[in-house]
Amino acid sequence: MEWMADPTAWAGLFTLVILEIVLGIDNLIFIAILVDKLPPHQRDKARVIGLSLALLMRLGLLTIMSWLITLTEPWFSLLGHQFSGRDVILIVGGLFLLFKGTLEIRERLDPTVQHASGSRMYASFWVIVTQIVILDAVFSIDAVITAVGMVEHLSVMMIAVLIAIGLMIVASKPLTTFVNKHPTVVILCLGFLLMIGFSLLAEGYGVAVPKGYLYAAIAFSVMVEALNQIAHRNQRKAEARRPMRERTAETVLRMLGKRPMTESENTGDNIDHPTQDPSLVFGTEERNMVSGVLTLSERNVRSIMTPRNDVTWVNIEDSPEYIRAYIDSEPHSYVPVCRGTLDEVIGLGQAKELIADLITYNHIQINKLREPIIVHESIGILQLMELFKEARSQLALVADEFGAIEGVVTPIDIFEAIAGEFPDEDEIPDIVVLGENKWLVDGAADLRHLEQVLEIDGLVDESEEYSTLAGYLLGRFGALPKPEDSCDLEWGPYELHFTVKQLENRRIASVAIERRRLQDDLYSSEERNE
Repeated sequence: MEWMADPTAWAGLFTLVILEIVLGIDNLIFIAILVDKLPPHQRDKARVIGLSLALLMRLGLLTIMSWLITLTEPWFSLLGHQFSGRDVILIVGGLFLLFKGTLEIRERLDPTVQHASGSRMYASFWVIVTQIVILDAVFSIDAVITAVGMVEHLSVMMIAVLIAIGLMIVASKPLTTFVNKHPTVVILCLGFLLMIGFSLLAEGYGVAVPKGYLYAAIAFSVMVEALNQIAHRNQRKAEARRPMRERTAETVLRMLGKRPMTESENTGDNIDHPTQDPSLVFGTEERNMVSGVLTLSERNVRSIMTPRNDVTWVNIEDSPEYIRAYIDSEPHSYVPVCRGTLDEVIGLGQAKELIADLITYNHIQINKLREPIIVHESIGILQLMELFKEARSQLALVADEFGAIEGVVTPIDIFEAIAGEFPDEDEIPDIVVLGENKWLVDGAADLRHLEQVLEIDGLVDESEEYSTLAGYLLGRFGALPKPEDSCDLEWGPYELHFTVKQLENRRIASVAIERRRLQDDLYSSEERNE
């Protein structure tokens, strides 16, 4: 132990520990990839056994240094080049790394190889341990030869190997966990192993490969991958700030093929579904219904109600003949019965019962009217559904904070929010197709339904109070527009052109919508310039 008083020996020990760790990192990475093929309860055991075997193998090789040194002596000559035992071991190890690295990369790039049986298949424990032993033999030779060339004392070499392997055993589990949780890191590590395999082959054939170049390339790749992981982590943090319900809805809709219309989709760049387009499996109606269900909890009753101007109601102060004729002309089963104005609601009456009262008594019997359900305009649709179930009513009145009636809502309105519009006999559909990429839309059309028809997003703004196309356009214009006033909305490669066609009583009654491709406009403008 005379070396303990020699400062240069301590410096050599420290340097050798660092080198042994560096030379063992590639071994550790490949062990991490191999043990991932085992069942979870066997991975720690295989990892410790693998590194322990590496320790024993290196200590054993250190004890036979005299034989190890002879491995650098030529064994045979081929094509004018002399091969030593070390060269043969490096060539065999390099070929093994290239074979295993290529095989592992293929398994990770080809999903049919990984999931051909429909479930994950684990490898045999001793098969993996055998592969680890082969790797230990390859990497131990290189590490021990490095130790022999750096330090003179056998005890210093053994202490350095013990410290290095001990640190690697401690760090192996977190490193293995990190590598296996990040597929891109696994591919990067396999790329390192291919580089190391090529360098071993080159050294075996006598071509000197400076380790500095190899480690510099690895360090640069690790730095780039670290930036990539930081970017992914920041993206996950940003996504985590969004409501879980919203993220879940987007994921389900993306699986069904309902995605925003972007440039990449129009050029066929679809990496999420490489084998079959979900839009060919799920019809437009199916995707829209799923979208309606998933977004139902985000909507309030104001977005689905029939507005005050379109409400059918009976004024009890009118003559019996007028009331009977009015009810006969309307298709609704239930109507509010009011006194003078819609805000003075007396109750709800069933149309056939009201007509029976008018025929029998020549007036409406107020004591037979049902108590109306009055809800605030901000109540959620799911809460409204529960109220309908408990009250067993088919109609609810929607009031604002001052008690003024803003509209009415029925279970059919909830169903339309999911499945689309179901016009009454006397109604014209809110959205009429005029031709390819051309529509005539009622100003009272629901924005969410319009988004589904136009296959866009961006019309609905939860921070605003409007829920109809007329409300959206009033927000865009800032004032009541005139007929033929227009505005545009860019969405992906398209532009939506809105033109006001008709006004009724200071409200937008109908709007013409045309979808244009921006590139077409660009080309036409270039032609005009020429």
